This record gives sequence, C-alpha cells and structure tokens, in this order.
Amino acid sequence: MTASQRDRSAKAAKKRKEGDEVELRMWTKPATRTVLAELMEWHGISENAEAMTLALHHLHALGPEGSRPFFTPPRHEIVLSKNVALAFERKSLLMIQKDPGDEVVSPG
Repeated sequence: MTASQRDRSAKAAKKRKEGDEVELRMWTKPATRTVLAELMEWHGISENAEAMTLALHHLHALGPEGSRPFFTPPRHEIVLSKNVALAFERKSLLMIQKDPGDEVVSPG
C-alpha cells in the first residue's frame, strides 16, 4: 500500500529534523539565476540545492586564501577621456562665470 501525502510529508519533516537541516532562502536577479542554470547544465545537476551545496563545499575546500578571489567583488573604475574632462571643465567654468557664488568680503 502506498503512503499518503500526509505520511510522506511527516516522514520527510522527521528526516530533516533528525539531520539538523535548515532551509536557506535567497532572492536572486536574472543574471545570477542564469549563472546557476548554466553551471547546473554543464555538470548535469537538476536540483538548485544540490548545485549550491556542491559550490559551497568546493569553495570551502579551497581555504581562506584560495576562496578569497571568489568573495572579492569586482570594482568598477571610472576613467574619463580627455574630451569628457575638457568638456566638464568648460561647463564648470561657464557655470562659475554665470553665478560666482558667495562673495567673500574681508572685514575692515
């Protein structure tokens, strides 16, 4: 005889409790979901939880220094071209000429 849905759910809950399992949730943007889907496809993994668990354990196995590059967010460097810098300077000088701001008057 097959077990009812209620029996299966109770058995699964008991197994999770005995294994000290907790549910981890996270919100992701489309790019992160795409990366996870590609990793899963490349390695023939069908469960998100399995892919995340494997990734975490393999990163941990690299140790603190080995895993550091994966936990260092990329920093974007903003570089202005000479033309943009010159245009900015010209606009700034024009604005200062139109409204020089507060005048400083020395006492006495």
